[in-house]
Amino acid sequence: MRADTARYVAGRLGTAAVLLAALSLVVYAGVDLLPGDPASARLGPDATPEQLAAARERLGLDEPLAQRYLEWAGGLLHGDLGTSANGTPVAGMLAGRLGNTAVLTALTILLLVPLSLLLGVALGRRAGSRADGTGSTLLLLTTAVPEYLVAGVLALVLGAQSGWLPATSLVPAGDSPLAHPEVLVLPVLSLLWVSLAYATRVIRAQTLTACRAPHVEAMRLNGIPERAVLCQGVLPAVLPAAAQIWLVTSAGLLGGTVLVEIVFNYPGIGKVLVTSVSTGDLPVVQALAMLMGALTLLATIAADVVGTAVGRTRSV
Repeated sequence: MRADTARYVAGRLGTAAVLLAALSLVVYAGVDLLPGDPASARLGPDATPEQLAAARERLGLDEPLAQRYLEWAGGLLHGDLGTSANGTPVAGMLAGRLGNTAVLTALTILLLVPLSLLLGVALGRRAGSRADGTGSTLLLLTTAVPEYLVAGVLALVLGAQSGWLPATSLVPAGDSPLAHPEVLVLPVLSLLWVSLAYATRVIRAQTLTACRAPHVEAMRLNGIPERAVLCQGVLPAVLPAAAQIWLVTSAGLLGGTVLVEIVFNYPGIGKVLVTSVSTGDLPVVQALAMLMGALTLLATIAADVVGTAVGRTRSV
């Protein structure tokens, strides 16, 4: 790695650290403003004011916001996500569900990468053709449909009405979703629907630009076979942009995953997040918001680093 590239990467990592610190403050203060509190959630609606006051003191909710934030942030640095309103450590509560969400996201990305590359390059090389026009129109329409709407339609048509696939993605307690692949099909298709269209459109545009580049035209004029032109001239220009869009799309999948999980009753973090917000279980909401925000931020910075590093390398 070149020295200037290494300095740039180090600078971006430093920026990421500052942004994560700012994100933690925004998440903690923002979630703290939500209605309800862990004391009410733990004791229920029949608790007396005295019991609520005692519970708030025991949970440290009577302390100033700044002090509570510093204690929470210190715990994060040591891997402690706090304690749920029901007394369960948040890390233990989320461990299995985060794994289930990771399975759903990873399968979507594994399908997204080759499919978007194949479709994007194929359409870009045939720019202006009837196939490109039809494909581009379908992709544009697809990006306008949100994941949760696609999930609802798939659950109704392929699940409830036809019975081809489970309409709900129920996984027995203690089992991995991978042991029941049929419950993953519809959620993965729902997530892939919009992300594939978005990534394919970006790769198509980059392929079109690469195909019109002077060095690619020179390769063709010199009689180099089209396959070699594609592998040596087009793909090297397309892959850096493709890698960026895959990283950005992966970050965007987090929000879509939560909604899709709720539609299919998939045992991931989506249901936990909604339940925690509705019951005022703030430690769980804070932990999930911080995790999702941090992953999105890091993926976005990684995409920025990849694009800049490759650009500097190619300019040498």
